[in-house]
Order: sequence, then structure tokens, then C-alpha cells
Amino acid sequence: MLSLAKPAADTVSRHLVATGRLIDEDPVEALAHAYAARRLASRIAAVREAVGLAAYRAGEWQTAIAELRTYHRMSGRQSHLAVIADSERALGRPERAVDLFRGADRAALEPAQAIELLIVAAGARGDLGQGDAAVAMLQVRELTAPAAESWAARLRYAYADALLAVGRRDEAREWFARAAEVDEESETDAAERLLELDGVVLEEAEAEEAEAEESEDGSAEESENGSAENGSAEDVVAAADAEEDSAGRDTADLGGGTGDEKPVDAAEDVRDDAATAEADPSRSTPDDGGPERR
Repeated sequence: MLSLAKPAADTVSRHLVATGRLIDEDPVEALAHAYAARRLASRIAAVREAVGLAAYRAGEWQTAIAELRTYHRMSGRQSHLAVIADSERALGRPERAVDLFRGADRAALEPAQAIELLIVAAGARGDLGQGDAAVAMLQVRELTAPAAESWAARLRYAYADALLAVGRRDEAREWFARAAEVDEESETDAAERLLELDGVVLEEAEAEEAEAEESEDGSAEESENGSAENGSAEDVVAAADAEEDSAGRDTADLGGGTGDEKPVDAAEDVRDDAATAEADPSRSTPDDGGPERR
């Protein structure tokens, strides 16, 4: 960072810290911070390393390969060959992972780096359908390394998995058990694989299955209840409509008709009476107080 101005160096440092903090829980966001650092300091080896590792965790395999190769070239180290090889496998190029293993100067690598590269290369052999070759590659003296070694559990697990892939079930069980013995940090699922081989179903798995079934049953019941409630609502609406119709009919009955009848016109009644009287003179006489007809 000495080649950067202080404000830029501070900004790059913050982005690198954020990358390291987020790389496990949110690798995509970690990669965004790494990219931000690279925009300001693309010639800093540590920045390119951060971009490569974050890209690997985010599943950006091609970016991981390019950035980590750049880091190796800038730093003169070969510390991330295993990550590059695994990225090649993820891209469907296991033969390149094998070539990386063959061409590596394993004596120049730290023990942990060499073991990780070996595990990846053996997995690549398996990808190529060379299961027996994968088993042979993993038969190294480090298999019996002390439990204190950080890579001991992963190496034994890889060997057990390779044995199981070629049908050597009893030996695989033995090495899954030996992996579980030294896997204090639960980096692998060796214990679960061992129980699986023994035909033991974990109570936790059973509980999860039961919970899933209960959830499905609950969803179905809620759906049925929802349908029933909708039906009740429709019944209420229909009842209300029927009640309104009944009220309308009652109102019409109180009015003495259907509601379509014309109102009574008193003047029209008088004209009708007058016409009747003119047609029948006997209906209007001076005695009844009616009008005298001319």
C-alpha cells in the first residue's frame, strides 16, 4: 500500500477488510468490495489475491483463475494452486486440474497447500472416471498424520470417499470413522457418512421430515379453511340479496300493487264522471245538488 496516496490506501484497506469479513457469509458482497479495491490498486498483489479468493467463493470460476494466476505472477508464490485447480474442475476441465498437480513444485509448497492440491487432483481423477487412480494418489503417509494437522480430517475424508466410489465399502467405513475422530471442527460430514453406511437414520433428519410433513398438512388445512370461509361469505351475500328482494316485495304489497301502477289522477276522475253524467241525464238532477245541464 506504500505506493498509494494515503486517502486511496485507506479506502483500499477498508474494502479489503470488508472482503475478509464478508467472504464466508456473503461472498457476492465480498467480491464487490474486492472489485472496488482493485479499481484503486490493481497493481497490489494482495488486492488481486482478494479478488481471486472472493470470486472463487462466489462461484466466479474464470475470474478466480485469472486473478489468482495474476497474484502468483506478481508475488512469485504458488499458494493458491488448489483453488485454481478446483475452479478448473468446476468449469468442467478436470484434466487441467491434474496437469496443475503434475506441474507443481510440491516441495516449494507448504504442507497444507500441497495436501489441498492433492485432494483436488484426486477428485479430478474421479471426475475423469479414474477411480482407482484417485485412490492410489491419496495413499500417502500423511493419512496417518496427527490429528492436530488442520488438513488431516479432509485428507482422510477424501480417501474414504474415493474408496467408496470404487466399491470398497468396508475400507471406506474405516476411513470415514478415522476422519470423524480427528474432525473436531466438523469441517466434513464424516460422522454422518459413517452412520449412513451403518444404516442409521439420524433423529434430526426424521424430525425435519416430520416437520416438513406437518407443514404440508398445515398448508392444505389452511387452504381448505380458506375455501370454507369464502363459501360462508358467498352465503352471507346471497342471504343479503334475498333479504333485499323480500323487502322490496313487502314494500310493493303495502302500496296495494306491484309498483308499476300509475298514480290516481283526481282531475281525470272528475272528467270521467262528467262524461258519464252527460250520457245519462238521470244521474244529475237539481235535487242532488249537481250542476244544471244546459
